[in-house]
Amino acid sequence: MTPNRLAFDHTVIAALHLPDPVVQPGLSMAYLEDYVLTNAAVFAKAGIPAVKLQDQTRAAGPASLATVARTAALGRLIRREYPDLALGIIVQAHDAESPIAIAEACGAGFVRLKVYVGAVMSSEGQKSALCVAARAYRQAAGADGVAILADIHDRTSLPIGGVSQPQAAKWAVDMGADGLVITGTDFDDSLARIRALRTAGIKAPVLVGGGVDAGNIGRALAEAAGVVVSTSIMRRDAGPNDPLKWDLDQCRRLMEAAKG
Repeated sequence: MTPNRLAFDHTVIAALHLPDPVVQPGLSMAYLEDYVLTNAAVFAKAGIPAVKLQDQTRAAGPASLATVARTAALGRLIRREYPDLALGIIVQAHDAESPIAIAEACGAGFVRLKVYVGAVMSSEGQKSALCVAARAYRQAAGADGVAILADIHDRTSLPIGGVSQPQAAKWAVDMGADGLVITGTDFDDSLARIRALRTAGIKAPVLVGGGVDAGNIGRALAEAAGVVVSTSIMRRDAGPNDPLKWDLDQCRRLMEAAKG
């Protein structure tokens, strides 16, 4: 299945989070299949061009075989039912290879990798750069069609060593990142950080990684190549066992605002 490549042209990526297995243990594959198709349908109907399938299984090491198999199967289901959606993959585990392997297996066109360069301290401990392993695996697997979106100083961790964000962004581009994701402490901080990258001469596509809604997406797309959005388009009345988590009307409002 040929990947539907991500267009770095004012793109909107909806983050489709899989249920957290700690919060909802023991969900069947049938439930998860219904879950992803129900919510992917919302994004497709609203005209959102890209979806990032996001595993939330925490692991001390790389993603488990179960996570890889499950996420690949669900990704392939989305690709089959909604071939016009550009599909991306992210896993919760600190893992350079599994997201690319999943993407290659299911026909996804991009992955998002956090801690791509440098090192950080997070609530889960210290984490080191994924760039060398990711770049090598992508080449070895013949997965050149899978774009890498690299987070630069993600807000869920603290960078170690005093490396500036522009320097980390330059490293990421030099190490094969096709696009960069910036998520500041709030929306305005994200835009300020993107401007700082441009001032430093970073020319790679940069996406806003969070804090985007219908009220500010116009500002975001005026300064960034795209946005990743999820919380602002979720249903407020969804119960814990309700598979429909994202709101069609909110998604449509977001896309109307994005089109100006």
